Amino acid sequence: MTLQLLLDQKNITKYHLSKISGVPKTTIIDICSGQSSIARCSAKTVLNIAKALGCSMEDIMMLEEPKKYNAETGLPEDKSYLECGLPEYLKTSLANMKKSWAIEDSGQRDYHWDLYWGELNADINSAEIDKSISSEQAWYLREKYLRMEMN
Repeated sequence: MTLQLLLDQKNITKYHLSKISGVPKTTIIDICSGQSSIARCSAKTVLNIAKALGCSMEDIMMLEEPKKYNAETGLPEDKSYLECGLPEYLKTSLANMKKSWAIEDSGQRDYHWDLYWGELNADINSAEIDKSISSEQAWYLREKYLRMEMN
């Protein structure tokens, strides 16, 4: 589990963690994005994060670092971080689409597949337009869950 996933589970934003821990927001953002390593943080930073999240320093030190980076773009190879911080309605649509794809991919017919596909497509578009998610997140979700290709 990464720090970002832990924050998502506890429904805490990076900004709120910064406020309750006293750790600069940029440090929290850098740790969540993998630009900084928890292992390189001072003991005080780790302690403040642990206290704020109600866990031990060891728990924080055991958090996984985001995966490897692309040498050209500097972005993580594993783009699952783009699924963090999604609005609830989008999470619900994603869950429905995942279940539907599981049925379809097993060779069975899900008669609600087109309904879930349309709902997810509309929710991604809505979230992108109202800036709840970035265009990068929107295309990641479209490619992964709607199986669309960006031209």
